[in-house]
Amino acid sequence: MPTEPSRARRPRRHFSMIRTFVLADFVTLGNGFAGAGAILSSMQYLASGDVGWLWVAFGLMPVALVMDVMDGRIARWRFKKSPLGADLDSLADVISFGMAPAALAFAVGMRGSLDVAALLYFVACGISRLARFNVTSTDLSDETGKVKYFEGTPIPTSLALVMVMAAALWAGRIGPDLWGGVWHLGPLVLHPLALMFVASGSAMISKTLRIPKI
Repeated sequence: MPTEPSRARRPRRHFSMIRTFVLADFVTLGNGFAGAGAILSSMQYLASGDVGWLWVAFGLMPVALVMDVMDGRIARWRFKKSPLGADLDSLADVISFGMAPAALAFAVGMRGSLDVAALLYFVACGISRLARFNVTSTDLSDETGKVKYFEGTPIPTSLALVMVMAAALWAGRIGPDLWGGVWHLGPLVLHPLALMFVASGSAMISKTLRIPKI
C-alpha cells in the first residue's frame, strides 16, 4: 500500500555568529582579552624574569572589571542582547576573574603542591558559581528581568586577591619573600597566602551568602 510522501523538511537556517553580536558582546570580549592578556603576561614574567610583565598583568585586571561592568549596562541602555551574551559573559569571567588571578598567584610564588591545589579549587569554584548563576538567574530575576541578588560572592570579587598580590609586588615580597612565608608539611609545600584563594572560592559557591546586585 503506497504511503504518503513525507513532508519536506525545512532547511535549517545557518547560525551566523558574527551577525548576532551586539555592541555589548564586543565589550564582553574585551573583558576576556584583558584576562587572557594578564595570563600571558604572567607567563612572560616567568619566562623572562622581567617584573614589568607582572605589572602589565596587574594593570589589565581593572580593565577586565570595567569591561565586565560596562557590557551589561550597554545592553540595557541599547535594549539589545544577543543569544550569546550570557555564555560569553560567563566564559570571559572565568578567564579574567578565575584563571588570571590563579596565574598571577603562581607567578608571584605560590607554586607549592598545596598552593596549586588551592588555586585549582578556586578556579573550580569560580566555574561552578557561574554555571549555577546561569541556571538560576531566571528564578532570581525581578519583573524587569534584572537579577536581584547573587547567591555566593560574584567571581569579580577575586580582584581583592589581585590587589593583595599587587601590594606584595610593590613591597618586593614575592617569590621566596612572599608574605606569610612558607609551610613545609612533610613533602607538601604551602604558602599561607594561598589560603585566601580557598576562602574566596568557598564564598563563591556558598548558598547562604546573598549579595544584593547593584
